[in-house]
Order: sequence, then structure tokens, then C-alpha cells
Amino acid sequence: MTDWIDIGAVSDVPRRGARCVTTPQGRIAVFRTMQDQIFAIENRCAHRGGPLAEGIVHGASVTCPLHNWVYDLETGRALGADEGEVRTFAVRVVDQRILLAPDMLLRVAAE
Repeated sequence: MTDWIDIGAVSDVPRRGARCVTTPQGRIAVFRTMQDQIFAIENRCAHRGGPLAEGIVHGASVTCPLHNWVYDLETGRALGADEGEVRTFAVRVVDQRILLAPDMLLRVAAE
């Protein structure tokens, strides 16, 4: 596998917030929980395309700002009565830097 892609410092993402990364395949929302867990998911709600990076982070979930769909940040699945899911992307933190797995981006491009 090729090298992971450095997309910024953990401190660039506020606790219980998100930042977006633009890729050739679209925008990825990178979230930081109150416990400093980092997750990356597609920045487009499966319901109506809402910008998930603008949603409310609670625990390891995010609520879409448009119609209140709630997504599990680890699996990308909608929670509760809502059905749907968004893509998730592998991330890791090394020396307080957020790294995105390049193979995930290549897989998305090939689909």
C-alpha cells in the first residue's frame, strides 16, 4: 500500500466538530469527537445530500443539519428508523497528524 495522506493536525478539527477535505472523488468530512476520536465519512447525507460536516456531533454520531438524520461515524450507517448509509474512510492519527488511507480514495475512484 502507498503512504497514507497527511490531511492536517488533530488540533485543526475542533472537538465535536468537523472539517472538510476535497478529493478528486468528492468532499470528505473529518470529525473529532469530545474524546479525540477521529472519523472520516462522505460529506453528503444519504437522505437529501445535506452537508454532514455542518451537523451536530454527539458521541460517535453526527446529525445532519437539514433533516436530522443521525449517522454512526464509525460505520456510516443511519441510526434509528432512518435507512441509508454514507461511505466511511480509514483514518489514523500519528504524532497528532491525521492520515487518510489512499487505498480508500482509489477504491472510490474505481467504482
